[in-house]
Amino acid sequence: MKSVPTTDSRISAHAGNESPTASLHRYRVVLVDHTAKMGGGEIALLNLCSHLDQERFDLHVILFSDGPLREKLNQSGIGTTILELDSGLVNAKKDKLGLSSLLRIVDVFRSIKFAWRLSRVVQKLRANILQTNSLKADILGGIAGRLAGVPVIWHVRDRIADDYLPKKIATAFRLLCQWMPDMVIANSNSTLETLQRNALKQATASTGRVDHMVTVHDGTPMNPASGEVPRSENVRHDMQQRVVSLVGRICRWKGQHIFIRAAALLQKEFPNSVFRIVGSPLFEEKDYEQELHDLVNQLGVNSLVQFTGFRTDVDAVMRESDLVVHASITGEPFGQVVIEAMAAARAVVATNGGGVPEIVLDGITGLLVPMGDADAMARAIRKLLNDPETSHKMGQAGKARVQSFFTIEQTAQKVSAIYMQILRRKIKSKQL
Repeated sequence: MKSVPTTDSRISAHAGNESPTASLHRYRVVLVDHTAKMGGGEIALLNLCSHLDQERFDLHVILFSDGPLREKLNQSGIGTTILELDSGLVNAKKDKLGLSSLLRIVDVFRSIKFAWRLSRVVQKLRANILQTNSLKADILGGIAGRLAGVPVIWHVRDRIADDYLPKKIATAFRLLCQWMPDMVIANSNSTLETLQRNALKQATASTGRVDHMVTVHDGTPMNPASGEVPRSENVRHDMQQRVVSLVGRICRWKGQHIFIRAAALLQKEFPNSVFRIVGSPLFEEKDYEQELHDLVNQLGVNSLVQFTGFRTDVDAVMRESDLVVHASITGEPFGQVVIEAMAAARAVVATNGGGVPEIVLDGITGLLVPMGDADAMARAIRKLLNDPETSHKMGQAGKARVQSFFTIEQTAQKVSAIYMQILRRKIKSKQL
């Protein structure tokens, strides 16, 4: 176990016998994620931690591997502990899981006492709440939280559906939702709905546990300067040179291959444009990345499609773009990149599935297209590239929508209210 202290004295504040409810009533919230690579869930975790009231909540994050997230958390003054888990489990892909692998994860916990180790760290940190941030962390952290006697929140950022996870895993996870966590936060109504299907409905009918699940949409920080100057006036001099960006992890379900096919359909109309794929593969998805390069060569769009690799300056990426595309071929649980594009006043073309329709108002803040349909995507991109005025209006409407519904401050306030609800419950029952 590797512990990285905060830049102040918050970790030591509860190291002795001091009551967590003393003085300023600061409560220790321990958050758990299985990875420190910067995926969408990890960006959302970083944003949340950076905007929670740290006068009220004393935050500490436990990660099962080291990486960029740990450094970014420490830069924000948030302490971290690295409790290493076998890399094969950390990097296992969701779409390759099966019931046997889920049981194997639980068995690994029990057999090598990982859950016990994790629970001891949670106890040492004097946690008042344990919040998990990924499917693997939900199971592992859920067991540890129960062993430690700490209230557990599952922050579910994955659709628990057969098109996103193996059927047996989805069913088992829904059932676990009934007894393992004290509260479940879903990142969209779409995610919440998948938790309330089939086996879960039968379980809730007998247990009555429905009110422990709630939707809290993720939020994004607002850059006051974003969108103030349209890119067409700020960067581009040749009106035919447009930049269309797809931002996100390179993996098959994110649909980069559909984006490339749509670009190929527009090559003759916009020969000087750039279709950028911004991101890199995680979790052993190099083979798919190579498939994308092969597809670019096959379609003869080498001069049109550009791979930028991973970039940390997402706001700059958005400002450099005329249009942002979201191309997932499976329903997205939420759509972090979509709200980031809208916050930067960029119109979006997005696939109509999962939580995305909760964000994008079709024809107002962007255009929704069917999943997996390169022709429809090309038509939507063409429409907005040929009509900069409409694209600009959609971008401004999108920014206003994010300001109204999807800021990180709103997310933090709602999560804080959930913390206090759980804490009041424990105080009332004299368990805190």
